[in-house]
Amino acid sequence: MHELSLCQSALELIEQQARAHHARRVTAVWLELGALSCIEESALRFGFASVCRSTLAEGCRLELTIKPAQAWCWQCAKAVNIERHAEGCPICGGYMLQVQDGDGLQLKQIEVE
Repeated sequence: MHELSLCQSALELIEQQARAHHARRVTAVWLELGALSCIEESALRFGFASVCRSTLAEGCRLELTIKPAQAWCWQCAKAVNIERHAEGCPICGGYMLQVQDGDGLQLKQIEVE
């Protein structure tokens, strides 16, 4: 379950930022998942709640958004959005796609008090 290690890394960054701003606790976190990240949303939510126990972020609200992946189609020479692996180009139907973005996890915002 790589989601747990991702959650631990995110929590380290969240706590570092919260402490730098003298926060007493983290009340909400916004994460952006790339459509091709291979991260299971339910596993991420479970892992996040688990790693946040007994930390500044315990009980905080987790907001997740899914970002479409960006790819370059070598057949029609266009930048396109794709939602899944092994998906063809939405313009020409070709499968010669090079993923450029949308395969990661990004911390977008934290809310503290």
